[in-house]
Amino acid sequence: MKSFRLKIDKIYLLSMLGFLVIVSCERNFSDDVTFATFPANGDVFIDTFSPGLDYFPFVDGGADPEAFSVDTDEVFAGTASMRFDVPAFGNGFVGATFNTTVVRDLSGFDALTFYAKASQAADINDIGFGIEGQTGNKFQVTTKNLKISTRWEKYTIPIPDPSKLFNQTGLFWLAEGASFEGDEGGYTLWFDEIKFEKTGTLGQPRPSILNGENVEQPGFVNINQTLTGLTQTVNLENGDNITVIASPSYFDFSSSNPAVAQINELGDITITNLGETTITAALSNVEASGSLVLNVENEFLFAPTPPARNSEDVIAVFSDAYTNVPVDYYNGFFTPDGQTTQGGAPPLDFNGDQIINYTDLNFVGIGTFLNVAPIDASSMTTLHLDIKVNEEINSGDFIRVQLINAVGNNESSGTITLNASDLRQDEWVSFDFPLSDFTGLADRSQIGLLFFVSDSTISDIFVDNIYYYK
Repeated sequence: MKSFRLKIDKIYLLSMLGFLVIVSCERNFSDDVTFATFPANGDVFIDTFSPGLDYFPFVDGGADPEAFSVDTDEVFAGTASMRFDVPAFGNGFVGATFNTTVVRDLSGFDALTFYAKASQAADINDIGFGIEGQTGNKFQVTTKNLKISTRWEKYTIPIPDPSKLFNQTGLFWLAEGASFEGDEGGYTLWFDEIKFEKTGTLGQPRPSILNGENVEQPGFVNINQTLTGLTQTVNLENGDNITVIASPSYFDFSSSNPAVAQINELGDITITNLGETTITAALSNVEASGSLVLNVENEFLFAPTPPARNSEDVIAVFSDAYTNVPVDYYNGFFTPDGQTTQGGAPPLDFNGDQIINYTDLNFVGIGTFLNVAPIDASSMTTLHLDIKVNEEINSGDFIRVQLINAVGNNESSGTITLNASDLRQDEWVSFDFPLSDFTGLADRSQIGLLFFVSDSTISDIFVDNIYYYK
């Protein structure tokens, strides 16, 4: 899967001042007062930019500002289309938002529609609407990996709740490019007849939180969380289903026990007391699938803070204290081999302090060899780990740490086993393993996998501060 982290540090968009209300104790509004509204114009690009529309490339994120143009040769209808020349790998990407100074009322529409084609079959990494600097992308909608063919076809991106969109400026955005060698790039995209429509054909809305899963996890007083996996799925006129990522402000959230935790319209959960609560949501009065049960039983204990070290003396895999090397995954799910381990990605975020949580642990690998460079730890002497076991530890329990060098190519590996006596229930324990103790690890210049193995003797652990040092 390809993704781009888009940064929009400076998008200066003019806003319309609809009305100024002055209230005094002597003068109240009558029932006849009519407040100003914005034009219900759904056009984005119909042969030309709609009123007030402008192009803002994601230059700070590495987008090519010259990748966009207006094409009068290749069109679906009328006289012009939008053209994007997607660079080859290593030359940036196509990324931009199209915003208007003429604020729109889009509450009468149910979808953004457009016609598109490409010079080769492709999938657009991210595309949608609602990126607005002045609102913090409050009503952003994203479609991932939208498949585009080589002929003009119509595409539909549903609005999760049109009633929310009565003063919008972010009308269209996309991000597409090659994220690794051999990925699709060096081709052209065209868009035409981009507009918001009242299709009247969208059916069977199925919103979800946490990607529809019922999740139960510990919570901790004063350690806030943010709800993730927010989507809306609808059925299109052709019978296909489409799922979009919807910003939290489209949802109405509730907490079964507000004394324990509350959740705001941005999906931010504030935990204030011990106890249990269930977070649920609805979208346009349709109950969302998925829920979050928080069991708040203890104050949270963070892992020890690593000592300050010179950057050349550390190779960090996962630590907030150092700059981490690129990682393919924190949970390479080895399905044919019977792996049951859940978690790892994304890491838990406790007010900016990230921690890996593995549950149902039998074995799990952290990979650095597929799309990123293997770790050259040949000049390092020690591997550091912080581990906290979140359950009772029995005498036969263990966690085995394994390093594999040159995965699949004359590989070698070594292991160190932590027995029950080395671990503590509900306590962080710091380990510093001399790399020379990983017997069998003939070379450590291409470390591609770090495994945690418990054979299901221990199933729930926190891991933090994984780094090599000398």
